[in-house]
Amino acid sequence: MQIAATSMALLGLLLFLLQVAAREIGYRLGRRHAERRNANAESVGVIVGGMLGLLAFVLALTLSFNNQRYEERRAGALAEANAIGTAWLRAYTVGHPRGPEIARLVEEYAALRTEFVRAPATSTALDAMATRSGALQAAIWGQMAGIAEERRDAMAESLQRALNDAFDLGAAERYAFNFPMPAEYFWLLLGLTAVSMGAVGYQLGLRGTPLHALSLALIGMWTLVMLVIVDLGTARLGRFQTSTEPYEWTLQGFQGGVVVPPMAPAAR
Repeated sequence: MQIAATSMALLGLLLFLLQVAAREIGYRLGRRHAERRNANAESVGVIVGGMLGLLAFVLALTLSFNNQRYEERRAGALAEANAIGTAWLRAYTVGHPRGPEIARLVEEYAALRTEFVRAPATSTALDAMATRSGALQAAIWGQMAGIAEERRDAMAESLQRALNDAFDLGAAERYAFNFPMPAEYFWLLLGLTAVSMGAVGYQLGLRGTPLHALSLALIGMWTLVMLVIVDLGTARLGRFQTSTEPYEWTLQGFQGGVVVPPMAPAAR
């Protein structure tokens, strides 16, 4: 997985070459056994078909699982951005002198959360962002505590709930980003793929039909699927990254603050 963090293209190349090597080793063994007439190509074909079927099933299952985790990160970003926007609005409507300061801190917090989601896997600033997020949460909550000491009405309680929801969703999103695809899944896929490609090569060797072009096409397909699985299962890699648009929309909504229009004159 360290290779994936460095370069997805390099990981794809290594996966491709590993499968090619496994296929060639299997093919040479198959040719040797075919010359000795001590293997039945038809029987081997049944076993190879079962192995490929198992590999396809595991790939599909893992792809579905990692796609679900990717969607959870996307949904988490949208939910957190909405919660931050709600907290900002309630800070302006709480009717307390501390409200505008809370709103200002929430704006800074939203910008920081945007940077966190956008940061690449190789960024060295992630720990600093986490520390800064904690400091902003403490500052916001300190202002909220000041309001709670003076007021216990519904508006103050609604602001407190909104801030708590925003912080809880931020922690959930951070956990989703910091919980990568388990390495055991990757090694399982790698092992199954190598063994399956070796078995395919062995069967082709028994039959004496190399089928290089079709073998390379199959290997390329397996490689692309595995890369998509790794990309979906691990945040900040490749092309399947969580969009920061919900946070950007929330930040756009902060522009101009909240303007209270004058009360319209009563109709006569």
